[in-house]
Amino acid sequence: MSDQQFAERVPGSTAPYRVAQWATGNVGARSLRAVIEHPQLDLVGVLVHDPAKAGRDAGELCGTGPVGVTTTSDIGDIIRLKPDCVLYMPQGCDFDAVCRLLAAGVNIVTTRGEFLNPAHIDAAMRARVEAACHAGGASIHSTGSSPGFITEAVPLVLASIQRRLDCLIIDEFADVSSRDSPQMIFQIMGFGAPPSDFDERRIEYIKHSFAPSLHLVAEAVGLPLDEVVASGDMACARETTHIAAGTLEAGTVAATRIEVTGLRRGRALLRFRANWYCTADIDKDWNLRATGWRVQVEGDTPLDVEIRFPIPLERMAAVTPGYTAHRAVNAIAYVCAAAPGIRTSTDLPQIIPFLG
Repeated sequence: MSDQQFAERVPGSTAPYRVAQWATGNVGARSLRAVIEHPQLDLVGVLVHDPAKAGRDAGELCGTGPVGVTTTSDIGDIIRLKPDCVLYMPQGCDFDAVCRLLAAGVNIVTTRGEFLNPAHIDAAMRARVEAACHAGGASIHSTGSSPGFITEAVPLVLASIQRRLDCLIIDEFADVSSRDSPQMIFQIMGFGAPPSDFDERRIEYIKHSFAPSLHLVAEAVGLPLDEVVASGDMACARETTHIAAGTLEAGTVAATRIEVTGLRRGRALLRFRANWYCTADIDKDWNLRATGWRVQVEGDTPLDVEIRFPIPLERMAAVTPGYTAHRAVNAIAYVCAAAPGIRTSTDLPQIIPFLG
């Protein structure tokens, strides 16, 4: 596809786009590399938070070799570069920085979840962000793999062949047995502990993360939800198991399931289940599958779709950041062409990547 053909597909496009990367963690480093290698994107700046990364060539942070772009920790440096778009991927959302970028006319694509659904942003903050968008003529869009691709793009495509939707269920499976991080596995995620009441904070966190997508999809198909509820459950290892992070004793927590359900007229319409586990040999019949997703559609044209990550567990950590980063990179042209404001998956056209 030529630049002219690409411009015709994305009205208002001015490829190549000037892009700045904000933060270079696992996902940010992957998107940084994708921008450098993309034929219609020009990397013009990189903002980093770690002082050890400041002042370095951006290519050193993602394994491409020198590219002639020096990193900075100053937002002013990024704004002075006048990028068309910033890929915003920090660990936390700085609304002051976001509004400053937007007001300066910089579009934003982010893997942060705060902007998945404007209706779920604090009203005063939403008004502030929208005002910044209109002041600068810029737009902001949240996306990623989960939430994002699997909770919005895929359900909307599968719903496109329905004329009656009874229930849509998304199961996410993550085998974390190869994660060599004892603190993450045993302390943060709670594996290896005696079974007890589920930590309500974790349930609320997952609900807060995925409810905006469920509401967005339901509203898009004309079936708005009455409420979203969430619950958590756990299962224990049948036998003592050795995983990368250490030893998982028999009878301790080996799998967790957090379920977020969108209700309409008292019935489940949309459901997301996060199934995370250290071993599939557990004391409950959860039908755990390999890392990936399963989407079941109950309606007048039923579907059962499996999406598996065909990656050896030992390579999972190296490959999976791309599942989140690449959709954000592919969305840049569409967000730059969008009308000013907070733009959702239902506002933008279908995201089609340029792979030439």
